Amino acid sequence: MQTLPEIVQNDAAENVLPGISGKEVVWFFALFLATLFTTLLTGALQEGGDPFHSPGDYLMGIPFSFTLMSILLVHEMGHYLTSKRYGIKTSLPYFIPGLPFPLGIGTFGAFIKVRGPILWKGALMDIGAAGPIAGFVLAVIAVVIGIDRGAIVPDHEMRGTLQLGEPLIFSWLATLLGKGAREGYHLAIGPIGFAGWIGLFVTSLNLLPIGQLDGGHIVYALLGRKHRRVSIGMVILLIVMGVTGWGGWLIWAGIAMFFGIRHPPAIDEDMRLDARHRWIGWVSIILFVLTFTPTPFKI
Repeated sequence: MQTLPEIVQNDAAENVLPGISGKEVVWFFALFLATLFTTLLTGALQEGGDPFHSPGDYLMGIPFSFTLMSILLVHEMGHYLTSKRYGIKTSLPYFIPGLPFPLGIGTFGAFIKVRGPILWKGALMDIGAAGPIAGFVLAVIAVVIGIDRGAIVPDHEMRGTLQLGEPLIFSWLATLLGKGAREGYHLAIGPIGFAGWIGLFVTSLNLLPIGQLDGGHIVYALLGRKHRRVSIGMVILLIVMGVTGWGGWLIWAGIAMFFGIRHPPAIDEDMRLDARHRWIGWVSIILFVLTFTPTPFKI
């Protein structure tokens, strides 16, 4: 007699994903190139370049752009390849170009569209966790490079500029590399480090245990019907943090409520995950704690 996971995996092995349409490939490359342009522009402007009048200055944006685009691509490919392993129809990654510096970071991130139901909680766990874990690894590498090359400057030199909050993993790495926070000083981490920091921030946003975000998938796989309570609690917490601290959390709370805090049921909703998948879930929760910062930005 086969277990549900064996049935799902055998079914996936017997089905070949349908070919990707030419239209989808065109959209993938069009959005990728558009986001590459806006992140290059952002990186160049951050470095003091003037790419509008000196096109060669776009090259100044390469360290930031290529690092950030790589982190986003690795994150989404983690989801894509894991979905493919389970035979679940999934779109190619779609990048979202955004406003350039100083209004934005050149992108609103990327996403894939799952076109079929994820019926087994083990598959849900693997797909939800694969992206954040893969992106986290690359983001940490970028942050380490940024910290190692970074300069410690007096706070007064940073007045009027955007300052970044420090999630636990960033603070630990800075201390490990001998560049921990000192009273009256600030660590400037450069474009690669900044892209890595954004990668950590994106990881924490995706791991918010709400609705059908990656974190929502993970918590649903772990807790089943109790997911809804966690989801509601997280939205309330975001509202509280938005009122008492960084106002951007109010926007994220609104987005979460707009897209919904519920999660579609799985066939094995009441079945307990095996030990491997429980470990993946708890590792993902630890990554959320390590990458989350209550006040991401301040001036």
